[in-house]
Amino acid sequence: MIRVYFFLFLILIIGSAAAAGYKYYVTTQETIRILTENNTKLEIAIQTTEEAIDSLQKSYAAATAENKRINEEYASIRRQNNELSKKLESIDLTAAALNNPESIQTAVNKGTENAARCFELLSGAELNERERNSEDERSFNKECPWLYDYYKSSGMLESTPTEVD
Repeated sequence: MIRVYFFLFLILIIGSAAAAGYKYYVTTQETIRILTENNTKLEIAIQTTEEAIDSLQKSYAAATAENKRINEEYASIRRQNNELSKKLESIDLTAAALNNPESIQTAVNKGTENAARCFELLSGAELNERERNSEDERSFNKECPWLYDYYKSSGMLESTPTEVD
């Protein structure tokens, strides 16, 4: 009878070990499945983060380039303002107006007309025929000659004036 109890005890121990082994196997497989899912989610998160970083770096580079371009344009505008300021300082408008009011009136009116045309061009107006066929900055517009280079480099000006047959 002791043998029967011993065998029962032995079967109970082997069964318990098998059940514990099975439970360990199932738990381990579930843990592996969860960790694999988490790893997949982390890889996707890393990929998304890397794409976001790349996008931010490109945006930063574009913003830096745009800032540089704006600063260069600002410096150009400051130079143009300084030129205009020097021209205006060298002219005594009061004396000129007293000596020759008609020519000063004509010059001021023409300058105002040219300045208004500058604003029109900067606002996107189409070039007129005289502007399209201009050969230099002064013939383009005396008030905003710097626009000549822009239009010329963008191919909007005629390379040579058109000839009439």
